[in-house]
Amino acid sequence: MPEPALTIASFLLDPSLTQACTQSLRGGRYELVAIDPSSDPVAVLEERREEFDAVLLQQGVIAATSLQALTERGLLLPAVVIGTVTGRVDYHDAEVHLPADQLEQLSYSLDAAVSRFLRRGRLAAGQRSAGPREDSGDGWKLDNRLKGRLGYLGVYYKRDPSRFLRNLSESDREDLLRSLTRTYRDLLISYFRDPAAANQALESFVNTAFFSDLPITKTVEIHMNLIESFWKQLKLEGHKNDFLQDYRLALLDVMAHLCEMYRRSVPPDAPLGPAEAAPSALSPSSNAAPEAP
Repeated sequence: MPEPALTIASFLLDPSLTQACTQSLRGGRYELVAIDPSSDPVAVLEERREEFDAVLLQQGVIAATSLQALTERGLLLPAVVIGTVTGRVDYHDAEVHLPADQLEQLSYSLDAAVSRFLRRGRLAAGQRSAGPREDSGDGWKLDNRLKGRLGYLGVYYKRDPSRFLRNLSESDREDLLRSLTRTYRDLLISYFRDPAAANQALESFVNTAFFSDLPITKTVEIHMNLIESFWKQLKLEGHKNDFLQDYRLALLDVMAHLCEMYRRSVPPDAPLGPAEAAPSALSPSSNAAPEAP
């Protein structure tokens, strides 16, 4: 039996962006519902809170005061923000950021947004002392709805094998790899000069790598190809390029985050099926690793 589609409230102002996002999600388990950009997002989500499972935001379209009002009223949903990766938090700290030129990753970003949202909610619930409910116990039971529809066990996620890289059509596979390369390039460019932006780019890459089951050899290949491209460009322009070896730290960062995501994806003592096993080359361990996205 196919899994029920999740309904996404789409707060996008640009019609071409709406069309591109709809195209990126074709045939998948996410259904976009366009919201009139001139409407009040607080009023919309209060009135239709039972209808939506997540939101898609265009950066800068919803005023900061409205986003703050959503937070204050507990109207929090899994969120993907389309726009420039700046390192800034627009809506809440579990949101996922995706540049408009990387929409091939949108379905994977939505998967990650749901996963992050549930994990953050569980951690917050565990840390909160007894008292009035602050966010998710308001009667609409979003957490349970998402877990039931997408096969969660606590914070552990059941990935969709039909969207693994190896199961995509050749054209879709090539498109996704080109998009991932752009994301990794964003990571390298900002890695040393803008850590907050680099972290969002890293999260975007790791999210898609995990949910698409990207082979670790492909991750290394993307890294090496970009470093070689930078090396040739710098040499052509007569600049020093020996510092590029320092960018190995970026690759190690990506590997550490991927290992942690695979570790967290498996409930304790749960047997792994073929579709859910981590790539053998990754060999995730239970040792401490940096916080995963």
